[in-house]
Amino acid sequence: MAVYISMLRGINVGGNAKISMADLKALYESLGFTQVQTHIQSGNVVMAYDGEPARLVNMIEKALQRRFGFDVKVVVRTVKGLETSIRNNPFPGREGALHMTFLSEKPVRTADNDINRVKSPGEEICVKGTEVYILCPDGYGRTKLSNNFLERKLGVVATTRNWKTVHALLAMAKSVAPAQD
Repeated sequence: MAVYISMLRGINVGGNAKISMADLKALYESLGFTQVQTHIQSGNVVMAYDGEPARLVNMIEKALQRRFGFDVKVVVRTVKGLETSIRNNPFPGREGALHMTFLSEKPVRTADNDINRVKSPGEEICVKGTEVYILCPDGYGRTKLSNNFLERKLGVVATTRNWKTVHALLAMAKSVAPAQD
């Protein structure tokens, strides 16, 4: 049994698709996940699963479409993967303004010039594998380095969480099964 962190793209933010966390939890449980927990109203789910990890994203996305009628993209991480992403933070000591964008896969193209052109003064960004670290001193709501922008430029699904939420998700996942991956 492994523990996974599932993050839904665009749920309950900015007038997008609305799903109650109770309904979301029930959906995950109906898929055979155990120890299901949700975190805040933004489609964050921690769960234990004994099946094939490669099936997770497709299984969850199809179930969301069937149950709620939304085409929702999902990004999944393991506990070990999330721990590694946190350790790889290129901006230590500046976590108050840090957001992490989780990518569905490693981008096959880079967009350094495009990204650097839209950055506001004081913003910093670092793409590392399947994560993008974004320092937004004026807040994520004001940056042009949004999920939509990164998806267009990198060609992959992107969903962003603030640093506090990233740590909360890791703590939740570790509480489900501390000795598991």
